[in-house]
Amino acid sequence: AYNGTDYTYYGPADLTITEKEDGSVEYAFTLKQGLKFSDGTPITIDDVIFTMYVYADPTYDGSTTFNALPIVGMKEYLAGMDTWFNLLIKMGKTYDADMYKDKETGEAAWTQDEHTAFWTKFDAAVLGLANEIVDYCRAAMEDDELPIADCAGLWGFEVDEGGTINDFVAALIDEYTSEDDGKLDLAGMINTENAGSSVDDLFPGLDAYTTKAITYGETAPNISGIVRTGDYSMTVTTSKVDATAIYQFTMPITPKHYYGDNAKYDYANNKFGFDKGDLSTVRAKTTKPMGAGPYKFIEFKDGVVSFEANENYFKGAPKTKNVNFLQCMTDDDKLNGVKTGTIDITDPSFSSSTIDAILLANGGKMKNGAVKGGSLSGKKITTNTVDNLGYGYIGMCATVLNVGGVRDSAESKALRKAFGTIFSVYRELAIDSYYGDRASVINYPISNTSWAAPQPTDEGYKVAFSVDAEGKDIFTSGMSAEQKYAAALEAAKGFFKAAGYTWDEAQGKFTAAPTGASLEYEAWIPGDGTGDHPSFMILTEAKQALAKIGITLNIKDLTNSSELWTALKANQVAIWCAAWGATVDPDMYQIYFSGDTENKAGGSNYQYQIADARLNELILDARGTTNQATRKALYKQCLDIIIDWAVEIPVYQRQNAIIFSTKRVNLDTVTPDITTFYGWINEVENVEMK
Repeated sequence: AYNGTDYTYYGPADLTITEKEDGSVEYAFTLKQGLKFSDGTPITIDDVIFTMYVYADPTYDGSTTFNALPIVGMKEYLAGMDTWFNLLIKMGKTYDADMYKDKETGEAAWTQDEHTAFWTKFDAAVLGLANEIVDYCRAAMEDDELPIADCAGLWGFEVDEGGTINDFVAALIDEYTSEDDGKLDLAGMINTENAGSSVDDLFPGLDAYTTKAITYGETAPNISGIVRTGDYSMTVTTSKVDATAIYQFTMPITPKHYYGDNAKYDYANNKFGFDKGDLSTVRAKTTKPMGAGPYKFIEFKDGVVSFEANENYFKGAPKTKNVNFLQCMTDDDKLNGVKTGTIDITDPSFSSSTIDAILLANGGKMKNGAVKGGSLSGKKITTNTVDNLGYGYIGMCATVLNVGGVRDSAESKALRKAFGTIFSVYRELAIDSYYGDRASVINYPISNTSWAAPQPTDEGYKVAFSVDAEGKDIFTSGMSAEQKYAAALEAAKGFFKAAGYTWDEAQGKFTAAPTGASLEYEAWIPGDGTGDHPSFMILTEAKQALAKIGITLNIKDLTNSSELWTALKANQVAIWCAAWGATVDPDMYQIYFSGDTENKAGGSNYQYQIADARLNELILDARGTTNQATRKALYKQCLDIIIDWAVEIPVYQRQNAIIFSTKRVNLDTVTPDITTFYGWINEVENVEMK
């Protein structure tokens, strides 16, 4: 049921999940019979098994992390076989013909000349990356003599004073080498740490090493936790509970006869549609995909992806035969396309200018600089809005904004809370001005679309940064906006004092900062150089307020948002404004997990530089249960810790818009009750044109 209406949702398989007494979890899938791929070939459970083995292959290098799941037998399947790249790294620069031998031929896995060629390319690539970072930092700091150690430090790496470029290279390699299996993620290192160059720029031909496998030892012929139980059924067993595992099973069912080779599939004899360690047949088809969805791919040409209805789709042949997706369009082009009839459905950003354009298209008139009349859904355009899966925030880096170089001290947290208190009090003013009723202020760093988001009725719910340095409420009911601003400024003074700032009563301002802190900070915001950003007013109001107490806040309005992300990697930004995209599951590992003896830090953790053992523990605990109530309680504790660190000020939850051509689309056939998680494209097969 949704909004009082019952709906039935259909998928290609039923699933039963059983948590067993020994801690393992069994996922039992039963595939619907009679399914077909778009070319008419029947779908069976063997196609699902083929898909899983592709994702589990030692040479798989796509974005899916299926082979990292705790599936019983996965480690044994991955053992004894690896890519040339991983084995070359393990061998090191000294060639040893006996270290890795092909298990079948008994000969060395590669020649000494091949070994030398690889290491020549490798050294050039990592050295090039390190030099690129150093050059960037020296240019940014306007100091051509900035020591290597300082450059590395700005980029978030520790190199001893007086260290050389080779020491920086070693630090880079160490950071991206797994403590668990010793594997180095060179592509990940370059993609994450670069200051402008790509993998192809720094290491041309890397794919030749990362996609070729060598069997050098004992390796399991199958994954024991993946079991075929019938032509249309199977089970997958994990050794422990992992709340995020279920999302790995949303994988598409791919045709083994197309991406693989039917002659190489024999489940009983551990043959799964391709030679283990060789995904060349899969990679050969990546530009011409095929599946079993509502539409089949025809071509990609001139920025347009063309699709044709799949007559074999399991929900029935789509009502509209041809669909074209246009890429790289501006909001103006999207709106004009719908108005002129060249575009039927699109998703412009739901800004004030977009709304004015829609109102004008639907009969509104411009009077005295404002649009009067019209409607968001009318004769030309029909608008549907849902909350965005994500939220806007103001971030602060703990290694840049602290006292005495200690990011988690009470003084450092007080310093960040001083800014957080001032920023927070102006959120309603700014968001109402920029979005009107198309966005709302949030008080926790999580999208309000998530089931884990704290609600005002929940026990322990607090408005963000609403208590002072003594733990007392800053605001009282009935306060006017101006009274709140004054109270927030007074509370900020208390936090600055707690951080160790020197207050001059006679001058009525702070006159000195503690060691490692400053009276002046800079906030970066990607507002196109014109202040076009939801949080821009927050910064301008905060700047004026802070100036009254002797704190200077400079605003850096960027015309190129990519500058922000590069500078964040270099730990050069104390304060910035941005937005997070969220996922269906509220797992916090990627953003807030700072690493432990078994797990590396989350990929986005570098932005905040938060490091909290208790937070890490809670994040892992939340992953280890599927009880939603338990997980929500754990995540509430996580959110409280993040607020206490004061590295992130939650700002707004905005809306997204989908607009339809009223004249061309039969709106009665569009998905009713569109939500953040279920959009029109989930039932694209039903959409009809007039």
